[in-house]
This record gives sequence, C-alpha cells and structure tokens, in this order.
Amino acid sequence: MVSYNLRMTTMNTPTDTNILNSYNPSTGELVGTVPVTPVASIDGMIAKAHQAAKAWTALSAQERADMLKPAGEKLLEKAEELGRILSLEQGKPLAEGIGEVTGCGSRMNDEVDEVAKAVAPEVLTDEGVESTIYYDPFGVCATITPWNFPALMPHWTIVPALVAGNTVIVKPSEQTPLIADEYVKVLNEFLPEGVLQIIHGEDDQGKALVAGNVNMIAFTGSKTAGQHIMAAAAPGLKRLILELGSKDPCIVLEGADLEKAVAFVSNNSMRNCGQVCVSTERIYVQDCVKEEFTKMLIAKVGEFQVGDCLADGSTIGPMVMSEQKTHVLAQIEDAKAKGANVLFGGTPMDGNFVEPTILDNLNHDMDIMTIETFGPVACIQTVKDANEAIELANDTEYGLGAVMFGDENVVRGISRRSTAGMVGVNRGIGGASGTPWVGARKSGIGYHSGPMGHRQFCQVRVVSTNEGS
Repeated sequence: MVSYNLRMTTMNTPTDTNILNSYNPSTGELVGTVPVTPVASIDGMIAKAHQAAKAWTALSAQERADMLKPAGEKLLEKAEELGRILSLEQGKPLAEGIGEVTGCGSRMNDEVDEVAKAVAPEVLTDEGVESTIYYDPFGVCATITPWNFPALMPHWTIVPALVAGNTVIVKPSEQTPLIADEYVKVLNEFLPEGVLQIIHGEDDQGKALVAGNVNMIAFTGSKTAGQHIMAAAAPGLKRLILELGSKDPCIVLEGADLEKAVAFVSNNSMRNCGQVCVSTERIYVQDCVKEEFTKMLIAKVGEFQVGDCLADGSTIGPMVMSEQKTHVLAQIEDAKAKGANVLFGGTPMDGNFVEPTILDNLNHDMDIMTIETFGPVACIQTVKDANEAIELANDTEYGLGAVMFGDENVVRGISRRSTAGMVGVNRGIGGASGTPWVGARKSGIGYHSGPMGHRQFCQVRVVSTNEGS
C-alpha cells in the first residue's frame, strides 16, 4: 500500500472507521481524534473550492495577503497551546513544537507580502510592443503534507497558494491530524467560506483528492508516493510541485573549521530524531582530519538527551511510529553485518525511541548509505581527497541538499559539481532571503519558497499590445 502523505507506510487502524485517532509516540496514549472525511464527499468539496475561487480570484494578491495577516498574529497568540498539540502527536521536544508554530506566525506578514509582490504583473516593452506578464492562479490546489513538520509543511504550501489566488484543499498526515486541523481553523477565521478546506484520512482520501477535479498538487513525501501521484495526475496533466526523498551528504575536508563542521553535522543528523528532509545522512571525511573530527563528533552527540517531548532537558524525542523505528534499526543492523563499526549509541531503547548513533567504516554496499534513513544516525565514510568525496556524494538518485566544509577555494570549486538542488559551502544549505527551496534529480519536481517558488503556484500568461495603445 503506497501512502500519499508519509515518507513511510503507516498502520493507523482506529476501531471506529469514521474517526482518526492521533497517538503520542512517546507513550502510545491517545492525544485526540478527528472525523475521517468520507471519500464520497471529496468531489463535493472540490466543487465548493471551485465555486469559492470565483470571488477569491477577483481580489488582488495584496488584498488576499492582507486577509491572512491577522492569522499570523493569532498563531502567535496560540503558539504554546498549538505547539503542545504538535509535540504530543509528533514527538519532538515541546520547545521545538512551540517554535514551529511561532515561526509560522511570526513570518506570516513578510511571507504574504513577498508572495503578493512576486505574483504582481510585470510589463516589458520593445519597439512597438508592450507585453504584460500575468501570474494567474491555476484554480484549486491540493496540498498533501507529511508528519515531520506538521505545521510548517502545510504553511509552506497553503500560504503561497492562497495569496496567488488559488483555493486550497489540504490533506495532512494521518499521524499528525490534530495540529493541521488547528492550523486550518486559525486561517479560516479570516478567510471566506470554501477557500481553505481540510481532508482527514489515509490512502483512500489522498487518492480521491489527487484523482479529483483539482488543478494542481503540491506534495511532500516519499519518492514512491510522488511517482504514484505523478502517474495519477498525468491523465489530467495537472501541475505538480513534489518535494520527495533525500539522502543528503556532508563533506569534511582538510582545512575545515572542525568545530563548525561538527556542530552542523551533529545537529543536522539528530534534530527531530533525524526526521528531517535535509538531515545529514552521509558524511564523507578526509582521512587526514578523520580522527579529530570523529572524536569531536562523539563528544557532541553525547550531549543529546533522549526523552518524552514534555520531559525537562529532552532534546530528542521518539520516532513518530514503530514502523519508522523498525526501518532505522534494520538499516543499522545491515550496516553492522557488512562491516560497519558502532562508535556511539546502539543501545536498545523501549517504545519508539532510538538512541543517537554514530557508525564508521561505511561504504555504498550498505543500505544506510543509499536508502533514505530518516533517523538519528550519523554515518561516516573515509575519503582520500575532495574528488573522491564529491563523486561519492553524487552517487545517489537523490539531490535535495549537500553541505561541504574545508578550505574555501577547494569547497567552492567542488560545490558546482554537486548534483544537489541546494549546496552549503562552510555553512548549512539555508540561503539568502528570497532563495527557493529546491530539490534536484529524484528529490523533487518543481520547488517552492522565495519569489521563484511562489510563482510555481501560478499560470504565467502573456498579453501583448501595440505600444501606446
């Protein structure tokens, strides 16, 4: 069974098929429930969205942006309440849950203004001709979002789609329905009826939404699910934005600031229990700095505290579900059986918890170096020079992010050889304000964020007239 909203297939089987249960991955206790959306009602919801689009599209982009600004203030007011819900059903430490909601709210004003500016008409002139480039909405946008950032991921697609003039139907992960429901409720306090709707359920609901009369689909999740969505969207030639799997590398070479490299690698491998699309899943370290780098990394990873999301001092929570833990542990065991050494961690833990782990002596014959892990594991492979490092970093079907530390001239030189969509040189991949979030190869189709990404939610239309007419 292919899931349309997760990076891994899940097993969520509530006793009442009309109710979707949300469980705390730290304790297994029920957090709350939402009603499952009947598949038979989805076409009607899409029709409602098309009807609402008539008035919504008639507004200017700035009018739509201004309508959303109070929602940002409301998210800030409710950040502690909603952050607690987020952490309880996703598992990340409470401070991170509150921070995720706060981030959505605090950036709302700037983000909606940025979208409005990006989709404003542009005028070009030439001898005798004046052309206006319009960025028009597609119509109804279906957005299908994952569980690892269950407020931020909906936010990243819903907001630009709405400001661009589309109406939106969001299908969140069945693992984290409560926070998505609350997020949509906040926005709907300030939006006209039918402009933003939410669907709850599992595969059947996702498939019905993709197959319905929507004009575009924005999806974040696994490569396999993305391929199925692409195939289902093909008969209608529906526009797609797909952020898919990843296997992000980090290269550490001679001349690197090892403190910065270790700080980045430890955080980026372990944060959110490794359940981040741009987690560092492969580390290629030059032999001449390997010993010192490894020693420093062990000390840094040892500072993380695994525990319940609400426990004081916890910096890593649980895997979101048992299936994800099983997947991660299977990759670790496969690597060990093929010769990998455990430098840190590896102690079995109860429930959905996985101890932060560092593996060494890895190679590309091991699943953990080629297949997405999505867990708290730092994987080290030794290389002799920059050329070997970049060749191994590119030895993947994915291409979301890549990071490299070393002598500035050397890493700048190999950065343009990277096949990733986003490359960080002596820093993480986060770019300057306005840069898009973009994957290459099988990590994505289309992209979002920044003016270029906002326009992905638009149909470009050119109207040309005689100059001066």
